Amino acid sequence: MYKKVILFSVILMSIIFFSFCEKNKNDSNNSTIPVYITNPSKSALLWQTTATIETELNSSLPTFTIDESKTFQTVDGFGFTLTGGSASLIGKLSPIVKDSLLQELFGSNSNSVSISYLRLSLGASDLSESVFTYDDIPSGTTDLNLEKFSLSHDTLYLIPLLKDILKINPNIKLLASPWTAPLWMKSNKSSVGGYLLPEYYDVYSKYFVKYIKSMAQNGIKIDAITIQNEPQHGGNNPSMVMSSTEQANFIKNNLGPAFKNENIETKIIIWDHNCDNPNYPINILNDAAANKFVDGSAFHLYAGDIGALSTVHNAHPNKNLYFTEQWTGSNGDFGGDLNWHTKNVIIGSMRNWSKNALEWNLASDPNYNPHTNGGCSQCKGAITINNNLVTRNVSYYIIGQVSKFVPSGSKVIYSSIESGFSNVAFITPNQKKILLVLNENSVSKKINILNNNNKFSYTISSGAVATFIW
Repeated sequence: MYKKVILFSVILMSIIFFSFCEKNKNDSNNSTIPVYITNPSKSALLWQTTATIETELNSSLPTFTIDESKTFQTVDGFGFTLTGGSASLIGKLSPIVKDSLLQELFGSNSNSVSISYLRLSLGASDLSESVFTYDDIPSGTTDLNLEKFSLSHDTLYLIPLLKDILKINPNIKLLASPWTAPLWMKSNKSSVGGYLLPEYYDVYSKYFVKYIKSMAQNGIKIDAITIQNEPQHGGNNPSMVMSSTEQANFIKNNLGPAFKNENIETKIIIWDHNCDNPNYPINILNDAAANKFVDGSAFHLYAGDIGALSTVHNAHPNKNLYFTEQWTGSNGDFGGDLNWHTKNVIIGSMRNWSKNALEWNLASDPNYNPHTNGGCSQCKGAITINNNLVTRNVSYYIIGQVSKFVPSGSKVIYSSIESGFSNVAFITPNQKKILLVLNENSVSKKINILNNNNKFSYTISSGAVATFIW
């Protein structure tokens, strides 16, 4: 009998103890929300901490009011350009290192940054190992039936890598952009500059169709294409120039009808260049015949102001907007790049109607290779790959601070503006609220977050980026 009493007492005390622990655990969980921080000193790199849940807020502090009843555009995703050079560097990693890296980049576990959008070069970009198109033939000849069309350059690294990525995230969105048409279609027969000769508009539209169908045969769905990367910059290798009138004519008379006839659902996106010339996409969208085939306009920010996206939105509010490229350089400062890119590329694009935000190249080696002869020699990848050693650079964290928490299908929601801070808020498909805040002040600042009956406070250090989740 005595032994039974002791056993009963032990069981009862255990129940009380574990109930107490669970209550404390729940109380602790209910008193804070998760926050992820990256700061200029790199002492915090997507570092998880907590913000305090408050019953009352200090009204003297900057207060960000969030209202999910006011929604804006739906987000397609965040990511990078998977250049040919990036694909070759990742593809040459040992299987164990490569598999681990791909899970980290594209997976959905706690250690992943969950990239949801990739841009590809349709043919070579300047960050490919060499210049090529999918229909390279001897000088002085033509291939009007595209009998020599081949994805052979992409079959070595890019296509196998995309297949691996799609196994991890089958829903990742892919945008393809050409840097040049096949040289035999161009005015100067060169990979640098020149324009697409009008007599080849029809065959070039079939070139796009053939690319999309050939990728589909490899199990790779191209969600969208842009007509031409940086059509007003003819000095890159490769490159090609195209005026807004030429782009409109090509779309309405050739590419649009070709996509329609072949039942191609891939979106057609125009411009794909800087924010200093919003009139270029507006001119195309003002052409009713071209407009009906165009999904939207894409932008870079090497010139102009991110507000140009809203200028185009206001002129044609039924058309989508995209932010497709911004590079970080070999001489960049981590804190300076973190601040500028978060403010402009991420927050700025999202607050100006963009459906995505992409940094430039995913990977480079320690010498910023590979690149073509005349291509970018200072473009720093989101990761640096040195044999089997992978180093994470500033654009990895610029994107990671949002891609990790804001999946495709999320919506931008209302958030108030406070002096000295940039911010943007989202609601995810599973109804999580996300707030991304950049402290632009020279000192640490305590802030409030107010969302319905939810009240939080947190002190953000100078120059730091904070992502709040509740």
